[in-house]
Amino acid sequence: MKFAVLVFPGSNCDIDCYKAVEEIGESVDYVWHTATDLSAYDCILVPGGFSYGDYLRCGAISRFAPVMAEVAKAAEQGKFILGICNGFQILTEAGLLPGALRRNESMKFRCHDTVLKVVNNETPFTREYGKNEEVIIPIAHGEGNYYCDEETLETLKHNNQIVFTYGDNPNGSIADIAGICNERGNVIGMMPHPERAVNTLFGSEDGKRMFTSILKSWRDSHDTASIS
Repeated sequence: MKFAVLVFPGSNCDIDCYKAVEEIGESVDYVWHTATDLSAYDCILVPGGFSYGDYLRCGAISRFAPVMAEVAKAAEQGKFILGICNGFQILTEAGLLPGALRRNESMKFRCHDTVLKVVNNETPFTREYGKNEEVIIPIAHGEGNYYCDEETLETLKHNNQIVFTYGDNPNGSIADIAGICNERGNVIGMMPHPERAVNTLFGSEDGKRMFTSILKSWRDSHDTASIS
């Protein structure tokens, strides 16, 4: 399996994502924001950071980068897309996920471990977790307050698109939402950082199963394809 880690001017979690993939022993490349071909990759990671300095709105400039047209194409093809923190913001700005991320209710940057509940363990990213399992994943954001209108929220609930919720909501997100997926389930965005929780040396390895879940999902899909 081959992973791409996108790099925008101002990304600062690209190395963390790269190392997380190395932790599970898979191939990974950094891919610059000007890239116009992602066909070689099975999973695209859109990392955290402060792309373009978070000017205008977080992710508002990055969504126009050439590579984002390729991310949209990959999503349509059913490839796995994981947006983390600023990556989540970029995916919402690009229209690949519904809703928006606003300033934390406290108006302060929050950086600490947080307890997440795995609401949906049937996505390609969460299949190695138990339903309603609680995991420890760190956050580091100033604009992680997820918002959507009531109609969208009901749609998210109806389609089981709410993937993670906070145990103790640190930012004021509606319905305690920490991460969501698209209807198809192959695109996920989340504010907490699973790539910073892949080894006990970091205080938690609860994030590692996100990456092994992706790998298992990819292998299973290729085994099925080879049989058919």
